[in-house]
Order: sequence, then C-alpha cells, then structure tokens
Amino acid sequence: MGSFNNYTVSGVAAMVFLLKHATRGGEMTNDNINIDERKLSIIVHALFSSWMLSFLFEGQILYALADTFDLTTDVIIFGGIVALFSGLLLCGFFIKTKWAAKQLFLCSYLYFLTVSVVFFFPPSIFWTLGIITSAFLAGGCVAAWSFYFKSGTPKNERIKTAADVLICSNVLMILLNMAAIHLTPRIGLALSMLMLMAAFFFAMRLPTGDNDASPASSGRKESAESITGPLVFLCLFIVVITINSGLMYQVINPSFAHLQWLTSWYWAIPYIVALFIMRNLPPKTNHTYILYVALAMIGFSFIAFVTLDHSALSYLVVDTLILGACGIYDLFWWSILGEMLDLHKNPAKLFGIGMSANVLGVLLGGLIGSAIYTEGTHIYNVTLLALAVVCVTLALLPLLHSQLFSLLKEHAYLTVVSGMVLEEQSKITDRFVQFANLSERESQVTALLLQKKTYKSIAAELFISENTVKYYVKNIYAKFNVRSRAELIDIILTTGEDNADKK
Repeated sequence: MGSFNNYTVSGVAAMVFLLKHATRGGEMTNDNINIDERKLSIIVHALFSSWMLSFLFEGQILYALADTFDLTTDVIIFGGIVALFSGLLLCGFFIKTKWAAKQLFLCSYLYFLTVSVVFFFPPSIFWTLGIITSAFLAGGCVAAWSFYFKSGTPKNERIKTAADVLICSNVLMILLNMAAIHLTPRIGLALSMLMLMAAFFFAMRLPTGDNDASPASSGRKESAESITGPLVFLCLFIVVITINSGLMYQVINPSFAHLQWLTSWYWAIPYIVALFIMRNLPPKTNHTYILYVALAMIGFSFIAFVTLDHSALSYLVVDTLILGACGIYDLFWWSILGEMLDLHKNPAKLFGIGMSANVLGVLLGGLIGSAIYTEGTHIYNVTLLALAVVCVTLALLPLLHSQLFSLLKEHAYLTVVSGMVLEEQSKITDRFVQFANLSERESQVTALLLQKKTYKSIAAELFISENTVKYYVKNIYAKFNVRSRAELIDIILTTGEDNADKK
C-alpha cells in the first residue's frame, strides 16, 4: 500500500505542475494571444497523450495486461497503429472549426474511458475493437489539437509549446508505466483513466471561438502549390527516418525486456532531456548541425546494439543514443508543422497529414522488425537496415532544408541568422561587400536577403522589379560561389564566427 501511495504522490506532483500552467497568468502577449489558452491546450493534450502513450500506442500498460493473460498482441498493436494513421489522415476532412475540435475531444475522452473499463476484464473481441476504434479517434484528437496549437501560441514560439507538450506527456507516461509494471497493470490502467478524466475536465474550459489568434497574414500567405511541395518532402523525410523508431519498438525494446526494473523508468528519460535542451538552446545555436548529430546518434545506437551485450550498461548506451535522437527529430517536425499551420486554412488537415507520416514510418519499421524478430533473422541485418535508413535520411536532409527554408525562413532549425542583431549583420555584410566587389545595389540586396526579405519585399523597398531583384541575386550568388540563400547565410555565419574568434 505504501508503494501505491508513492505513485499517487508522484502523479499528484505532476498534476500540480500542470495546474500551475493553467492557473497562472491571464496576461496577453504582444500578439494579443491569451496565455491561458496556450497553457490550457498544453495541459489537455499532455494528459490525453499520457494515456495514449502508456496504453493505446504500444503502451506498457497494454503489454502488461496482455502478459497477464498470455495474450499475443500483434493484431491489436498493428491494427491500432493503422487506425491511428487513418484517424490522423482523415480528421481534417471532418473537423474544420475549433468548436468541432472541442466536441471531438469531449466525446472521444468519454469513449476512451468506457473502452478502458473493458480491459479490467479477461480478453475478448471487445479488446481488439476497443483499441482499433479508440486509436482512430485518438488520431483525430491529435490532428484536431492543431487548432489550439495555432490559435494559442504565436508564430516562432510553437517550438516551445511542442516541447512542453512532449515533455509533460512523457513524464506522466513514465509514472503510469512504473505503476503498471511495479504495482499491477490494473492500477496503471486506473491511473491512466484518471488522466483522461482530468483531460476532459480541462477540455471543457477550452475556448470555442473560431477567431484564430494567429491567422495567416498577407506576408505569410502562400499558394497551395508552394506549401504542398515542402509538406510532401517533409512527410517523405519523416516516414524514412521513423522506420528506425519502428525497429526500436519491435527489435531493440524486446531484447532488453529482462531489465524491466531499468526500462520501466529510464526508457523516455533521454527523450525528455533532449527535448528540454533543444527547447532552451540560445537563439544563435545552429540547430541544423544538431540534426546531423542526431542522425549519427541513431547510427551509433544500432551499432552499439549489435556489438554490445544485453546488460544494463549496454541498454543505457543504446537507449540514450536513440531516444535522445528521437527527441531532437520529434521536436523538429512538430515545430515545423506548427509554423506551417499559418499557411493553411484547416490546421487539422495539415497537422494530421504530417503526424500520419510519423505513424506510417513507425508502422513500416514495426512490420519489418516484427518479421525479423519472429523469423530469427540475424541481428546484423537489423543494423544494416537501420544504417541504410540513416544514409537515405542523410541524403534527404540538405534537400529538405532548402525546401523548408524557402517557406519558413525564421524557424530555429533552419537558420540562426535571425539571432544576429542588425548591427552585427551590417558589419559582416560590409566585410563581404568589400571582399566580393559588390556594387552598391548588390550590397543593398544582400543586406535585405540576410533579413529574410522575400523578392517581392526587396523589390518594393528598393523600388525595382522582382525580375531585377532576381538578376542581382544571381550575380551575388555567382560572386560568392553559392547556389542558395541558405549557403550564403552559412558563409556569412562562418565568417562572423571566425572574426569573433580572432577578437
């Protein structure tokens, strides 16, 4: 009974942390966005996600309940993932307003509570039906949350909101997992239902007005074609890299199942730490380089998995590398999709498509990993596949960067030039003007390029045509021997760092 009290106290402590987010403040930001809506949306989604991660989506509570009855979970697990994918993909076609999103939350949470009760009884067809139908609705809830992600958080701050949601949901998930493993699965399930009840309570307080606080301004409106290209490329990238996440679930995790005392609490810790670090990085930090570091971490994690034994120390090495990298990349596409919400009239459709790519990659990797694990294929084949995925991702990353940079020039993961003060930009630009023999007009265009101005804005500011701007840009790129604005910025940043080191 003392152990149960400890878990209850831990859960209450986490809830108090979330409650402080909801009740503190009431101020308005410079963008006239009510802080309460932002924090309330974080709490609702974190509470719901803790139930989903610990139970519905390959959760430890579900696995523990299945083990109690010696139940094979392959059909339930993969059926649930397919349903989750479908819910994410289709939600935007049915949910088109914040009011509809809120109604979906409230109805779904009540349904999830009803379905969860079924798992207090022995396995039946209702287990499978409950998981599949709940997963479909859960996918819809994730996609629909984007209405509040967009209206509750101003642009360029969504990376922090995404990090807060992911951190809070995973902290709560750890507590629920530990309760299910170290106490009983039914206690874990009961606590997860409390999270759903709390999510329902806070969801009732979500605003329902459709007056989005951060609509697409005239300066950020893009044609459907200009959004489609980067979005498709981003989805392709997500599908490829998350294949390794599926391999992790089906191959790496089962290999360390005998270390339950360690895996029950440590598994998501590197993920949370990586999210916290990325959330609080200084603005001048080059996030793009960190993406390459994370890719290396994934590769080394699978190499360590195949070369080391299955001891506790080996688990710490493998899990720290791969879950840390997962945290970096999850925040990458969550925040990218968050910034893209301003460019589409229905955020649920855009966010759902992006998140469905994540689930699809996990599904593909899981199916491959399950086949490898079941057939007893040599473990080296898993590592070779994972390294092949890393190589393909490495080839896609620069192309993805150029695609996204043309759309989201101020995102933290895409460039750090926005972290420079104008005076510093001006000094570096002046040095380059002298070095590259730029004309007066070319130097003016260069300075505006560094300020993330579009060709149209540059033309208006300099009273010239867009074609003339393109002509000057072509000359500038030729003199610097670069092919894009991103390469130009990289050269300027490198020069700025070199000069700072000399000082």
